[in-house]
Amino acid sequence: MTEKPQLSFWQIWNMCFGFIGIQFGFALQNANVSRIFQTLGASIDDIPILWIAAPVTGLVVQPIIGYLSDNTWNRLGRRRPYFLYGALAASFALLFMPHSPVLWIAAGMLWVMDASINVAMEPFRAFVGDMLPDNQRTTGFAMQSFFIGVGAVVASALPWMMTNWFDVSNTAAAGVIPDAVVYSFYWGAAVLLLAVLWTVISTREYSPEQLEAFSRYQQSLQNSTSYSPPSKTPYYLPLGLIALVLGVAGVLILAQMQIDQQLYILAVGVALFGLLLLIAHQLQKSGRTDNGFAHIIRDLFAMPNTMKQLAVVQFFSWFALFSMWIYATSAVTSFHYETQDTTSAAYNAGADWVGVLFAAYNGFAALAAFFIPVLARYTNRRVAHAINLCLGGLGLMSFLVIDDPRWLLLSMVGVGFAWASILSMPYAILSCSLPAHKMGVYMGIFNFFIVIPQILAASLLGLIVRELFAGETIYALVCGGVLMFIAALTTLWVEDEG
Repeated sequence: MTEKPQLSFWQIWNMCFGFIGIQFGFALQNANVSRIFQTLGASIDDIPILWIAAPVTGLVVQPIIGYLSDNTWNRLGRRRPYFLYGALAASFALLFMPHSPVLWIAAGMLWVMDASINVAMEPFRAFVGDMLPDNQRTTGFAMQSFFIGVGAVVASALPWMMTNWFDVSNTAAAGVIPDAVVYSFYWGAAVLLLAVLWTVISTREYSPEQLEAFSRYQQSLQNSTSYSPPSKTPYYLPLGLIALVLGVAGVLILAQMQIDQQLYILAVGVALFGLLLLIAHQLQKSGRTDNGFAHIIRDLFAMPNTMKQLAVVQFFSWFALFSMWIYATSAVTSFHYETQDTTSAAYNAGADWVGVLFAAYNGFAALAAFFIPVLARYTNRRVAHAINLCLGGLGLMSFLVIDDPRWLLLSMVGVGFAWASILSMPYAILSCSLPAHKMGVYMGIFNFFIVIPQILAASLLGLIVRELFAGETIYALVCGGVLMFIAALTTLWVEDEG
């Protein structure tokens, strides 16, 4: 038995470098998909429901990929096959999406793109847990945040750069995606694939036998493990029946009252969860529990306490982020540029400026990645995360009080610090509470608490903005700021075993 060796700076650099490409694709998606949807004829009310593809895909794909990567070993390794195949598929989607002729094809390509990015992204989280000892994990996840920031700076600003530096048109006829966006997606496809290839080629993974030896050594030091399987059988049957009945009842009530169609997503989601639990019960009853589905459901009910507490933090944090991603373009163009005409020069200038703002918060996130480990060392990881979330809350709320869009760059400082922290601190805290042999599947399950709030945001924000704020999307960003503060408060109750 032996301890995991300390890795050098450049070893950590190489193992995290692929994230610059993954985030390049992710940032192009976040900054431009609402613009593409609006250009192809989507109304403001329709945008949240069109975005639903992204979180639903993550909800399904990440735990499956996590489970599979925990149980994979071939000549490429354990996690690296998923980096590579996900990057290939995501690059194809980036090439095709800006050529979507109609809205439903663009929505479908968002689904393909997000699924592919998820296939590549989730194993990268587990990769840090596999390769680094506990005392280097904060550095490892902070390094990922740095690459995420650097990649997203360029990707988010690419349409603006294409227009202002290379004189590529940022306007087009109604229903046509501007050339500046099209060429940006081409560059994104190339960067994504090349960056992931760098990590695949430059980094070798520990074998399953080595990982098992490291795990035994760690447990011998602690004389225990933070993970313990459930001592009794989870109550799949009653919980499944309750969820199924509530979901079906919700669908019937919504149909009878003719309430906003986006709320169907919540009702159907609850019903499907109930159905999955009933399937798990039937498998358990018949003794057929040695399969991926049964393992994932059982592990969901056996989450460590730290993971349950972080789930609450993630819920509020990611609801806030999703409100910004969905409504930033609409909020800035309507509130600061005073137009909703997608063919106008003012709208496209505002949309390009949103890309610059997204680049800015990712740039500040890259800088914050160096500051966060120092802050955590002088306080602790929980306090550091809470401070950064408060900065993000202030940044989002300031959109309402800043008139000159140029000064929104100041707002992005706070958002950038929050973003860097959200991408690193919860994972650093979580990885120290997980069993090594289930690192992938639990990182995938942890993604539930990222995508569930996104699904809720996609379902509810359109209704909230229309009914409570009379269509003024700037207030969706203010709501996001409030939720950031709530997330900061809940962080202080998390148990950190690192």
